[in-house]
Amino acid sequence: MVLVEGWMPPTRENYEKILFIWKLLYPAIGSAQFIIKWYGMGKTSKPSRFNLPGRLGWFLMEVPGFATLLYIMKTLPKMHGIDDLPWQNRVLAGLFVIHYSYRAVIFPFIQPSMAPIHILVSSMAIGFQLFNGTCIGSYLAAYGPVTEAAWAAQSPLPQFVGGIALFYVGLASNYFHDEELRDIRRRENHRQERLKAQSQNVNGSREVERHYQIPRAGLFKYMLFPHYFCEWVEWFGYWMAAGWVCVPARTFLVNEIFTMLPRAINGKRWYIEKFGEEKVGKKWAVIPGIW
Repeated sequence: MVLVEGWMPPTRENYEKILFIWKLLYPAIGSAQFIIKWYGMGKTSKPSRFNLPGRLGWFLMEVPGFATLLYIMKTLPKMHGIDDLPWQNRVLAGLFVIHYSYRAVIFPFIQPSMAPIHILVSSMAIGFQLFNGTCIGSYLAAYGPVTEAAWAAQSPLPQFVGGIALFYVGLASNYFHDEELRDIRRRENHRQERLKAQSQNVNGSREVERHYQIPRAGLFKYMLFPHYFCEWVEWFGYWMAAGWVCVPARTFLVNEIFTMLPRAINGKRWYIEKFGEEKVGKKWAVIPGIW
């Protein structure tokens, strides 16, 4: 079923237009975070009538990417007379779905707590996901290699397997460091519940100040945002598997870096303001030896 004639799924001409916009738009938006301090999500979120509950906002802004990719993978091949895609196309589509099944569906509901998300942040993330799902989905469904010979020329089997292995290393490492952050939140939630119970017994109910910690496990010993770094490793592996000429995969990685790097640098400033430079030490924000 065609949702928007010529655009969803896109014709090849419109795919090229969407990909061109995707290459230019989000690096510009991400770079703006270097000069705009406001960011309506996470530790820096502020009370606002335009805030969404954290779990709901996260779910809504992450789901469109893999939903779009699945829709295009289902519809576009038939429109181009492709009866059966090579296994590489299906594997890469599957990896995309695996990542976002965790990020969109599992991640928000296993978090001990989630700060509200401003609707503007959520809307920008939805745009990111729609562009990404459309470009990668269209490439895998019809506009990239669709024969075994084309794959052998673009990404020989050793390269493809190596890229998939790197993807899984990044995925597992990303989960490990997410779990370290969750463990800190669990301990903090238990501490707050205990103090609230004590204060109710003594003085009645009162607000308990939230305490933050600097994570220590894994790559947190060396950087403050290793979960960002590991996600970049993951998508670098994806690009490697898809072939170095795969523009959608490369653009996704570049856009992730432009979006997340300013956030990490601003996050390091937040840690220094909160804990002092001595406690933060010489930890990088996210890129070893650089930031």
